[in-house]
Amino acid sequence: MRRPLLLAPLLLFTVGCGVLQNSEGDATDAAREVARKAGERLDSQRPRTAEEVGRSASGIDGVEVLEVTGTSTHEGDGVDVVVRTSGSAYSGWIDAEEVVVRRCFEIRVSPRTEWGEDPRDVDCPTNPPLTFAPPPAPPRLPYEELRAGLPKAPKEGRADEAEVRRALAALDLHPAIRTEVRAEGGRVGVHLSVPGNGFDPQDCVLARVASGRTEVWVPSRTQRMPGEGGCSVTNALDTLPPPH
Repeated sequence: MRRPLLLAPLLLFTVGCGVLQNSEGDATDAAREVARKAGERLDSQRPRTAEEVGRSASGIDGVEVLEVTGTSTHEGDGVDVVVRTSGSAYSGWIDAEEVVVRRCFEIRVSPRTEWGEDPRDVDCPTNPPLTFAPPPAPPRLPYEELRAGLPKAPKEGRADEAEVRRALAALDLHPAIRTEVRAEGGRVGVHLSVPGNGFDPQDCVLARVASGRTEVWVPSRTQRMPGEGGCSVTNALDTLPPPH
């Protein structure tokens, strides 16, 4: 009768260790799930630099960015980001205790990465989390200046393309502003835009100088979406119909 009593503490100790190990594994799985969801949020077909990817990752709740390698998402193997996340689980005993772990994972950001792919477990670097400067603000498009500076074509007359180009040159536009000018049928169309990300509405300003009338406007949000053709010198010359 004594032997089972002697074995009882050992059995309790063994079971307790097993529960603790299972709880730690569950907590690690929870930390990995945070990293996996971060990878889903970073997934995109849009080309981005390593700095852009790191900046985006650092803005995700529950994620610390410790290392970023690679040049851009569309060069070589893409961009690898080492993140640190945390996860928790309970031991399952009556007096359950929460087990919290912090783990590091490597996320690959590339057009070839499969959606929902599990991140790779890695050792945590010893450095503190990386910080990233905010992205530079795009230059302001000179809507009012353009409206004030463009020439007026006389009634029954033709717009002068050279005169329109001189007016644009006088605005001393920021180098990042793209300018298109085209003359057609006695009219001159103008398209000014700043670089977009290929997914959100493009920022642009259009203008048309025609017989007795000079117009400056910003196309609707729908027309400024990628592929809609709203931000183009063609739309400046011949305005697209309103979206339905």
